[in-house]
Amino acid sequence: MPPRVLIDLRMVAGRLHGIARYALELSRQLPALAPELRFEGLGPPGGLPALGPLEPPFEVHRAPAGFLAPLEQPALAVALRRLRPALFHATSFSVPLLWRGPLVATLHDAAHLVRSADFGPLTAIYYRAVVRPVVRRARALLTVSGFARTELAARLGVPERRWTVIPPGVDPRFRPPTAEEQLQVRARLGLPARYLLAVGNPKPHKNLALLARIAARLPVPLVLLAGEGPERLFPRTTRVLGAVDESLLPALYGSAEALLLPSRHEGFGLPAIEAMATGTPVLAARAGALPEVTGGAAELLDPDDPEAWLAAASTLVQSPRLRARWISAGTERARAFGWERCARSTLEVYRSALA
Repeated sequence: MPPRVLIDLRMVAGRLHGIARYALELSRQLPALAPELRFEGLGPPGGLPALGPLEPPFEVHRAPAGFLAPLEQPALAVALRRLRPALFHATSFSVPLLWRGPLVATLHDAAHLVRSADFGPLTAIYYRAVVRPVVRRARALLTVSGFARTELAARLGVPERRWTVIPPGVDPRFRPPTAEEQLQVRARLGLPARYLLAVGNPKPHKNLALLARIAARLPVPLVLLAGEGPERLFPRTTRVLGAVDESLLPALYGSAEALLLPSRHEGFGLPAIEAMATGTPVLAARAGALPEVTGGAAELLDPDDPEAWLAAASTLVQSPRLRARWISAGTERARAFGWERCARSTLEVYRSALA
């Protein structure tokens, strides 16, 4: 029987964040690339939501307890002992403390450690008591950028040489939308003819409050895809979206005048690359991994200077020549990132860990 690799999908629920997308995209790619391995998933207690094109092509077992639930660690240990995988890939910072089997762990950033005041004291305790001892004994450690590797190594006391940087990718579905696709997404989501897009979540380091301060003065309306919570900060001119169907995301990105990404801390910043792939210019914070990831193909701004963001967005909306320049640069940059490439590199790590 081929070795069984179990991929952690317990965080896949509701609106998909970057970590969930990473785990799902790997799950889609890996089985076809490694027929000598048997892949399975460990999902949330209630099962995976409807995922459309991101549906994993293998069996997904239900975990006894939810992601970061109070009984997560004993439940995770029970599940792993029952399933007995040859290798478990922990695709987030929720790593198995009570299981000693072969482990590959991906940590996407050190935000919980660097910005511990934003996440509360329990987070720091969790990292000291659970994450640090587990990653020190893992067979392999992955992260998504050089920036993240440096921070994780310093904060967890694990040398940089032990971390393999494998950037995420962008799905081929993310391409410039046709005129018809743009009309359809505007009709489905109730979008204005021209808009600026912001994608994030309510966590303080995502810095959506900066955009709230300038939203009423932007030259075109702001459309916000950020889950529940931050909408109360924004004026009525802002179109706040709830959950958006996966099939609509490329056209939502590609119909925008620009993506605004003011986050103060990103281990990678996948929305920037997805926007570039759809032909949308990016305004990004000069912070975290965003300068590394955008690679000169986005306009970088001070995350603490709202007037600079207002000026840059206004200039971009009013200058077709400038938009064309950033679109060209962004499209070229996005070609450097692919999920198949990410999966092949991850597979090399699996094979080494299984050897």
